Amino acid sequence: MIGVLVISHEPLGTALLGCTRHIFGRLPPQLAALDVIPDEDPAEATRASRELLSRINDGSGVLVFTDVFGATPSRIASALAEPNRVAVIAGVNLPVLVKALSNRRLPLEEAKQLVMEAGRSAIFEVLTPVAQATESGS
Repeated sequence: MIGVLVISHEPLGTALLGCTRHIFGRLPPQLAALDVIPDEDPAEATRASRELLSRINDGSGVLVFTDVFGATPSRIASALAEPNRVAVIAGVNLPVLVKALSNRRLPLEEAKQLVMEAGRSAIFEVLTPVAQATESGS
């Protein structure tokens, strides 16, 4: 089963894990988060991320999510990337994380594509009931 690791600015990763516990009724297995704190030594955070990665990887691969591309957590996550073994995706949010956790029995590349599609379709404007009725022609 694909492992899932969230590397983000503190406290986002831990908060997202808490949300998954709420949705799934328990903390899903092979799921971890590394919250990067302000002024943390990036080398130390990278070592910690490698330890977490090894704990959640059963050989099926790992999806690593980060919050903001180019920021410190993203650079730490990028250091873990390994073709066909560790895929790194920037722009984590709850719908993307749930999609990843729900498709972990797929091959890594297939799961990565599903997650990226979910991310693109997870952001949209929510219209008021009046605007929805107007748009649907009611």
